[in-house]
Amino acid sequence: MIERNTLPSVIQGLSRQAAVVLLGPRQVGKTTLALEVAETQPSVYLDLESPSDRKKLSDPELYLESHQDKLVILDEIHRFPELFGILRGLIDRGRRQGHKTGRFLLLGSASMELLRQSGESLAGRVSYLELPPLNLLEIQPQGAHEEALWVRGGFPESYLAADEETSFSWRADFLRTYLERDIPQFGSRILAETLRRFWTMLAHAQGGLFNASKLAGGLGVKGQTVARYADLLVDLLLVRRLMPYQVNTHKRLVKSPKLYIRDSGLVHTLLGIRDRETLLGHPVVGPSWEGFVIESLLNLWSGPEPPGFYRTSAGAEIDLVLPVSREDRWAIEIKRGLSPGIDKGFHQARADIRPTNSFVVYSGTERFPLAAGVEVIGLREMAEIIAGHSQRP
Repeated sequence: MIERNTLPSVIQGLSRQAAVVLLGPRQVGKTTLALEVAETQPSVYLDLESPSDRKKLSDPELYLESHQDKLVILDEIHRFPELFGILRGLIDRGRRQGHKTGRFLLLGSASMELLRQSGESLAGRVSYLELPPLNLLEIQPQGAHEEALWVRGGFPESYLAADEETSFSWRADFLRTYLERDIPQFGSRILAETLRRFWTMLAHAQGGLFNASKLAGGLGVKGQTVARYADLLVDLLLVRRLMPYQVNTHKRLVKSPKLYIRDSGLVHTLLGIRDRETLLGHPVVGPSWEGFVIESLLNLWSGPEPPGFYRTSAGAEIDLVLPVSREDRWAIEIKRGLSPGIDKGFHQARADIRPTNSFVVYSGTERFPLAAGVEVIGLREMAEIIAGHSQRP
């Protein structure tokens, strides 16, 4: 059992709101986390994919009212969207009776439809939390464990597998199930093979600028169709869309977002990379490491504005810009290897956006200055800094 950093946030959310929605891909550990929450208080758990549990909700208002003194956990809530309106009525009635917080914990594989339904019905009554795959700060702080997290990805069953082949096989099955069963449940009519080809193209171009027309040409579809495919994978929290960081520099800025497959293990599986040795000799090794670092940091970060990357048409570039407060922004460059360097484009970008702190995140652990105002730092230490900063009131 790995203790998830999201657990305190769920408990805190339930202490503030009547309902908490916990979103994340399948197999990421939402049910395990919910059952841990259930151990802290009287609770009832329903899996809405189970026919027997769905039968209990033949009269949902009557059933849920009978458990108003307990936390009700509803798993796979997107399977029963008509519940949202009923939950709203129960929450409002409970508030009048003094039951203001901690009524419902709703688990779902994220989708825009789920967010829309809950947003319309439960506005002002719900907190949203995301459970991503395992993060660097949730595993043992040894280099071998951290490298395994990069190679295998953060889905618990993949990371904890007995060996590399078992981990790879689990991820291959995960992808197949998602494409053939899970994604169609959200109303998608995209052929599984077409979506797999698109997903694989994204893996080859990990961290690249999104070029819809180029991808569309490879798939034989229209650009807006490719954009719809990308939206779907972003909505399901399987792909991250990193937007250009907007700042008044009077420079010509790149306008296209970057796309990253969020779990590095899925990147490697889509490309047929079974182990560390194969990865180190593959062209994707640098982009894979970059995506792993970005995901590790952004899963721990919260700030007043969205993060982004900075790039001008003249070649000035910063991999990740974090606006940590209204006054401060951090520039983060990502380099794999133990002897990182920075090029002219990074210095030009720093001069453009004037960050308060600049870091080069690399594969080592020692922290040292590299240039005036620029520090080299290991990924774990950078993650600890961001996590500590995000926890400040």
